[in-house]
Amino acid sequence: MAAVSLSTSVSKLKLASPVILASGILDLNAGLMKRVASSGVGAITTKSIGLNARKGNPNPTIVEVYDGLLNSMGLCNPGIEEFKKELDELKGVKIPVIGSVYAGSPKEFSLVAGKMAECNVSAVELNVSCPNVSKGEKFGEAIGKNPKLVAEVVKAVKSKVRKLVIVKLTPNVSDIAEIALSAEKAGADALTAVNTFGPGMAINIDARKPVLGNKFGGLSGPAVKPLALACVYKISEKVKIPVIGCGGIASGRDVVEFLMAGAKAVEVGTAAYLKNIEVFNRINREIAGFMQKNKFKKIEDMVGLAHR
Repeated sequence: MAAVSLSTSVSKLKLASPVILASGILDLNAGLMKRVASSGVGAITTKSIGLNARKGNPNPTIVEVYDGLLNSMGLCNPGIEEFKKELDELKGVKIPVIGSVYAGSPKEFSLVAGKMAECNVSAVELNVSCPNVSKGEKFGEAIGKNPKLVAEVVKAVKSKVRKLVIVKLTPNVSDIAEIALSAEKAGADALTAVNTFGPGMAINIDARKPVLGNKFGGLSGPAVKPLALACVYKISEKVKIPVIGCGGIASGRDVVEFLMAGAKAVEVGTAAYLKNIEVFNRINREIAGFMQKNKFKKIEDMVGLAHR
C-alpha cells in the first residue's frame, strides 16, 4: 500500500497525528500525560488550570449514560503555581503540550495564561466554555456565551502571550459562528469546537434524586458527535483560522468526518476515558487505512471536502 502522512498543523503547531488528547482526561499529572504522550497522540491538552486551587463540585462528578458521559467536575485543579511542577516534569516529552486555562475576567485570563505560557507548553487553550460551575460564578460558558466578553478575553491574553492562543467554544449558544468570529477578530490563532453539551441530568430512581452531586453536568461521547460535527461545519464556513474538532470522536472514520467538515485536527477525551489510551493508536491506524483505500496522501487533502 502507498505510504500516507498523518501529520498536520494548527497554525504554527506541528502535529505528527491529527489526534490530540482533550482537556480534562488523563492530564492532571505528569505521569499520566507521559503515558498518553507515548500512545500515538499528536499533542496533549492539560486539565483546565486556574490562578488558584479549586476543589470543584461534590462527588459523584461523572456518570456513564447511554452512549456517553455526564460530567460535573467543576474546574477542580491545583492552581497554576502548583501545576507548574507537573509541567516541569514534561520537558522530555517530544510532542506539543497545550496548556488549558480558565478565569473569571479578561484581566485574570491574561494573568493565568501568561503564567501558563512561561511553562513547558507550545500553546494555550482558553476554556471559555465549561458548563459545570455553580450558579452565579463567572467562569466557563458564562463568558463563552457573550461574544463581546470572549473578544475582551482574547485581546487581554494576546497582549501578554506570544505563544499560540486557542479558544475552546461552548455549543450551548444560539449561534456558535458568531462567537467564533468574535474570537477570530480579537486575534485568536485557532478554535476548539466544542466543549460539552448541557446542562444534562441523570436520576437514580431508587434513591429518588439526581446522580451527580451538582445535579447537572455536561454531556460528551458518541451521542453528541452529530451536533459537534455541525458546529465545526458552521464555524469553518465563517472563519479563516484553524478549527480543532471535539465531541464524540471514537474512531478513524469519526476523525475523517471532522476533517471533511473543516477541522485541521481533533481532540479525543471520552473515548480515552472509556476505552483507555490504546484508542489513540487504533484511531491512527484507522485513519491511515481510510487514506490508503481512498488514495489520500496527507491529512490536508481531506480538510473541508464536505464543503465543496
